[in-house]
Amino acid sequence: MKLPPSSNTSGCGRYTVEHETHYSYVAPVSQSWQLGRLTPRVLPWQRVVSHSLSIEPQPNERHEATDSFGNVVSHFGLHGAHHQLRVRMHCQVEVSERPRLDTDHAMSVAEVREAVRRQRPGADDLDAARMAEATPLVPWSEAARDYAQASLAADRPWAEALLELTHRIHEDFEFDAGATTVSTSVDEVLQHRRGVCQDFAHLMLACLRAHGLPARYMSGYLLTDPPPGMPRLMGVDASHAWVGAFLPGHGWVEFDPTNDQLADRRYITLAWGADFADVVPLRGVILGGGFMQTMDVSVSVIPQD
Repeated sequence: MKLPPSSNTSGCGRYTVEHETHYSYVAPVSQSWQLGRLTPRVLPWQRVVSHSLSIEPQPNERHEATDSFGNVVSHFGLHGAHHQLRVRMHCQVEVSERPRLDTDHAMSVAEVREAVRRQRPGADDLDAARMAEATPLVPWSEAARDYAQASLAADRPWAEALLELTHRIHEDFEFDAGATTVSTSVDEVLQHRRGVCQDFAHLMLACLRAHGLPARYMSGYLLTDPPPGMPRLMGVDASHAWVGAFLPGHGWVEFDPTNDQLADRRYITLAWGADFADVVPLRGVILGGGFMQTMDVSVSVIPQD
């Protein structure tokens, strides 16, 4: 999602989010097993006031678990014939400001890289080391390494370097919802210089990891403002993606290359992982359904104050 020019940082801290996914099948589905990551995370700056997940038809089995990243995963199965599946998440969350990043932080890019290599025994450091590795959707990319080199000089302050990289991706790449698919590679995005928030998040991950800097894929929602004088429309928002990068002694700092800014209280965190595959809101396996199916997704983020 890309913020319109009228957006600002003065939104309220409490939001209602509705996220609905509707599958239609040309032939009956006899069995369906699904995984949903549709529960916002509880964080020091984010409180889940209420949450519900409704499924139609009613599932025959359902339970919740936590994945290796700490995301809540809803497992459910339908064992009777059905022509459609509707999954609706409704929640209220309160979001406050994240810990302030000191942009004059003296730690350099090289010092952050070395601290991650030492892998101190703290949980954050182990998670950080894990997030410095290549993944199937964000493999090692020489092109991404070369692109990032201008920003990520070894002796440069880490915060300054990452803010510049965020800005360069925003300036160098065009937001184009029709230019890519979920399978578009980082190198293809670099070649064509266009894409969506998922592409820009994957690109920034590839840039950072190629320089030994840990970063994770952030998934959630972003409050946007309608054009001046226009009402807020329902169902026209979208999921959003940004990047969390690890700074020893501070923790994870969230950068949004799509909108050239740090995450603030408009950003609602749903899940995080090593790449998009770890945070897909809904995925599963079906038996039957014919050769075609349609999927419609609608998202609304509504400020409450």
